Amino acid sequence: MPLRFFTVFITFARLNPLFMKVLYNLGILIFSALARFISPFNAKASLWVRGRKNWEEKITAAINHEDKVIWIHCASLGEFEQGRTLIEAIKRRKPVYKILLTFFSPSGYEIRKNYNNADCISYLPADTPANAAKFIDLVRPEFVIFVKYEFWNNYISELYRNEIPLYLVSGIFRPGQHFFKWYGGFFRGMLMKFERIFVQDKVSSDLLSLSGIEKVTLAGDTRFDRVVQIAGSVRDIPELDQFRRDEKLFLAGSSWKPDEEIIAEYINNFPYRMKWVFAPHEVDKPNIERLEKLFKVKCVRFSEYGKSSADARVLIIDNIGMLSSAYRYAYIAAIGGGFGKGIHNILEPACWGIPIFFGPNHGKFKEAVDLLKENGAKSFSSYNEFKDILDLWLSDEKLYTFSAEIASKYVKENAGATEIIIKEIFSKDINRTS
Repeated sequence: MPLRFFTVFITFARLNPLFMKVLYNLGILIFSALARFISPFNAKASLWVRGRKNWEEKITAAINHEDKVIWIHCASLGEFEQGRTLIEAIKRRKPVYKILLTFFSPSGYEIRKNYNNADCISYLPADTPANAAKFIDLVRPEFVIFVKYEFWNNYISELYRNEIPLYLVSGIFRPGQHFFKWYGGFFRGMLMKFERIFVQDKVSSDLLSLSGIEKVTLAGDTRFDRVVQIAGSVRDIPELDQFRRDEKLFLAGSSWKPDEEIIAEYINNFPYRMKWVFAPHEVDKPNIERLEKLFKVKCVRFSEYGKSSADARVLIIDNIGMLSSAYRYAYIAAIGGGFGKGIHNILEPACWGIPIFFGPNHGKFKEAVDLLKENGAKSFSSYNEFKDILDLWLSDEKLYTFSAEIASKYVKENAGATEIIIKEIFSKDINRTS
């Protein structure tokens, strides 16, 4: 009986878009209520709730109805890095436009709330019909850019009703997503309302086309442009140069406990094969202390580094913001997250021509799959796999050089998405109001 009821329920939902809309709005209300309920006990929920208070006053203070506004929305910090090259390109080419930058997640807003290329930075109010209508009326954007994964039905519908062009950039789609399921009509309806969807790969383009969505451009991923930009403005870190001296340097970037335990075992067995640097994902004191206890060799924190510490075998970067510049000093890099929800940014080391390691959970990351296929990167699931790959790269110079060149070439060949997107949007929208 319960199974039969569920089947009837889903079938009805599929055939009745209005019912799906009601269900969607109910889900938004429940999520918002739950966030408020747990906010006294959860730091992230507290930021999420408090950050959305007085959003109308904040936007009104920064934007008035005479301003020409471009609204760019990112879920979190990773999506911001994908949208950043677009923001900065717009600011350079059309400084008359104000940029409104919104975030869904505290991990994006709290880190980038003082970003100086945006005229107003705010949390996105919860996606209720009332909030969407009020928000669009206050902002009145010339056009809107959502980055990668953001699909908020009420905002999308309100923009569509007001004939305000909406773009998705750096989009990536997979067959298993709800857009392409038998019950996905409601979600495909959102995609139909975008003025244009800029996707990262042909798989995404083909999936959308088969679903009847034709306003699609294969542009690539703006993250490639961002890492090239970062490499062009990288800062010197003399401490890392002093630390590595004339040895090769291994850098574990955005590392988590499972990655660190495997790498630490190798270091304890073979400490003198390289110098070792860790930039853990979490730099709070308890995590740094836990990481230090893994090593049987001399270890020093970056904040305490001095000339007397140069004989240490392991250095731990205990700050945020240095990692992208640190990769230039590395010979080989390992990127964390592959034993959890997914790997962190592997393009930052790749652009320096550095062979890359990461854990097994990488299947949703196109750049990881591509580099594995081309042998510019390797994946490990155990200590023995890690050891075999690292030993091979250290002993076979030709293989190392081949992998390094593949990594560097991959980034260079895939850069350029920002220019494709900007040309399309500027020609269709900015020029019509200039």
